[in-house]
Amino acid sequence: MKIVFHKRYYNSSYAMDPAAAPGRLEGIVDILSKNKEYVFIEPKPAIKEDILRAHTERHFEYIERNPLLLELASLAAGGAILAAEEAYDGNPTFAVIRPPGHHASADSCWGFCYFNNISVSLLKLFSEGKIKSAFVLDFDLHTGDGNINILSFKEESFRVKILNPDSSGRTGYIKEVKNYMEELDNIDIFVASAGFDQGIDDWGHLLYPEDYDDLGLLMKEYSEKLCEGRRYALLEGGYNHDALPKNVNSFCTGFK
Repeated sequence: MKIVFHKRYYNSSYAMDPAAAPGRLEGIVDILSKNKEYVFIEPKPAIKEDILRAHTERHFEYIERNPLLLELASLAAGGAILAAEEAYDGNPTFAVIRPPGHHASADSCWGFCYFNNISVSLLKLFSEGKIKSAFVLDFDLHTGDGNINILSFKEESFRVKILNPDSSGRTGYIKEVKNYMEELDNIDIFVASAGFDQGIDDWGHLLYPEDYDDLGLLMKEYSEKLCEGRRYALLEGGYNHDALPKNVNSFCTGFK
């Protein structure tokens, strides 16, 4: 499996918020780098053309006012694109990127997000004629309104299914995801908005590490069934720095 990462993602000076807090990524990178099955690859920033498929010129100019933020948000979007390209080529990929993106809409953003990494990456593949449909599993505690706002209102020729599970119990949560995947058809690629703040030791107090393993396995099983295993995942939320590495590693164990 491929792991997308760039050392610039360690820079937390672009914002003063929990999602940019120092120490978020170090534990993830440390635990994943110990697995010899994983190959780390380094992305390049997304170019303006890539970003404007998902965002307005006005929104781009708003982010551009802060040069460091533009650099890092573009690099995160570029990491998402690289993950999508690797997945399309048949390599399951997890992107350890920062800042996150699922609360960024076409002309606005909130929730510590700036560019919508999921949308930028999917629309890049779509623009190149590689995909006509996608499934997005957003298991972050907070619904990815940006994913919905951008991808639900794109041209009819690009069909995107989005699931934000809302079951209150951990067993029901996994069952909800499985039942939804059972009904999918004609999907060209799977992608996860992989937020880990539903963790039992995080804000949501719901999912255990083994549940994240199950989510990864479901992504693997149904992507192999529907689209030759094309799948990738992008890091979103997760705020307990002690629990985050274990939860990410559990997801990747099932997902790989």
